[in-house]
Amino acid sequence: MGVAVASTSAQDVSRVVIELEAGPVWQSRNEVQIPNSDAGTRFSLVDLAGQGPWPAVRLYLTWNLNSRHSVRGLLAPLAYTETGSLTRPISFARVSYVPGDPVEATYKFNSWRLGYRFRFLDRERLQLRVGFTAKIRDAKIELRQGRTTSKDTDVGFVPLLYLGADWRFAEPWHLVFDFEGLAGGPGRAFDIGLKLGYAINDQWTLTAGYRALEGGADVESVYNFAWLHYAVLSGVYRF
Repeated sequence: MGVAVASTSAQDVSRVVIELEAGPVWQSRNEVQIPNSDAGTRFSLVDLAGQGPWPAVRLYLTWNLNSRHSVRGLLAPLAYTETGSLTRPISFARVSYVPGDPVEATYKFNSWRLGYRFRFLDRERLQLRVGFTAKIRDAKIELRQGRTTSKDTDVGFVPLLYLGADWRFAEPWHLVFDFEGLAGGPGRAFDIGLKLGYAINDQWTLTAGYRALEGGADVESVYNFAWLHYAVLSGVYRF
């Protein structure tokens, strides 16, 4: 996400910024139906696998081309495997599963992104950015019950709009907001973060806050909508 520093001049000379963000993630919604027809049963991975938490980590790498233009890459792996039980028979990926015996559920939603950001407002205490992001989605849902197993995988491209704000309301404290998202057609994707930061010096910043990841797709082959909640801590280093 966008990061802040103790002064605008320090940010201008920082050509490279690295941020490592980590913390637990919970799911409050994760509904699945594959295929999205009478051949599939809609069920909740929250009911089957639980709400969490699970560990999550993100790595950001930002290259500031100059004081206004920058390029940012993101590596955001996410996966869990849990065992639960069904309360009713379901059909997933054209395979049937029954109540009684344990069911192992695997959910993976890796996100690899590369984006461009333009700082259109640059004031002493407030900076605003806009841009766009190319996202590669690497997703998998898999169920296993004894020797019975089935899965659905999806690797695809998603274009996202980027909005970011950095408000230095009281040095060395600042508030950072970032948004990447797209809505329309058969699906949507929203990644929203709000963090409180403390600039230790011109090179190091610590932040803490909340991130939400929500979205999914409703097409003929798959129905899956999830809402994930992150409590995050991050360390930011610039050079």
